[in-house]
Amino acid sequence: MRTIEKNAKGQAVAPAAVPMTKKEFETDGQTRVYWLGGGGAMIHSRDTNVLIDPILEGFDIDLLVDDPLPVEEVGMVDGVLVTHIDNDHFSRMTLGDIANNVHSMHAPGYVGDVMVEEGFKNANKRYIGETFAVGSLKVTTTPACHNWQNGSAKYNTRYWKEEDYCGYWIETKDGTIWMPGDSRLLGSHLHMPDPDVILFDFADNEWHITLEGAIQLANAYPDSDLICIHWGTVDAPDMTPFNGDPMDLMDRIVHPARIHVLAPGEAFVLKGEKKRYG
Repeated sequence: MRTIEKNAKGQAVAPAAVPMTKKEFETDGQTRVYWLGGGGAMIHSRDTNVLIDPILEGFDIDLLVDDPLPVEEVGMVDGVLVTHIDNDHFSRMTLGDIANNVHSMHAPGYVGDVMVEEGFKNANKRYIGETFAVGSLKVTTTPACHNWQNGSAKYNTRYWKEEDYCGYWIETKDGTIWMPGDSRLLGSHLHMPDPDVILFDFADNEWHITLEGAIQLANAYPDSDLICIHWGTVDAPDMTPFNGDPMDLMDRIVHPARIHVLAPGEAFVLKGEKKRYG
């Protein structure tokens, strides 16, 4: 694993972003996963492109690392997958500015209702456990528990249900990718089919998976590659959701070589059925 640098505030900082262009969206014979910084990701699978929780502009906290994907470099997108309403995962500005390049948008519960009501292009409300196609990919929503707003005086203007949040299980021709989303560790998370890749949040926060929960999840799937997300890109040293350190995982995860500390915008290529571990 590459060396992790810390800033003067004690934050582990992600590597410098690798700029992305429309070339990353062009049809080819690969499946590639990109971390976009924060909780966002892109999946390019041969002829299909998916953006998950893209926050490409307008975020209200300063960043430690540049966004890798400028709005003007977004190519054709078969589907945008949104996991929940929080503004580090759902950006009206981004979705509005890329709408002409997007074939469909998908989101659970409340945020799905909001997107449909606000007229986002081809927006679809999805239910937990629902399976649907995005281009050549098979996508299934997975459960999440992140309804922290019920305990907030500012945000408890409605009752927030667990089904207002989700993860995504994505089946490609080259392997399976799982984005659990922001969530406490659930029992069902430990009894999935073995994914090839997990977009791996390890934030030590009570409404995220926690460090202990992340280690438990990783060791439940000892052959899965782990792409670290939700760390090292937001200048908020006092906010635990943004301040994981991949070094905390190294001595506690089976096969630590499968922990991938990507720079935002750096490609991870799926290898099909070729297993590297186990």
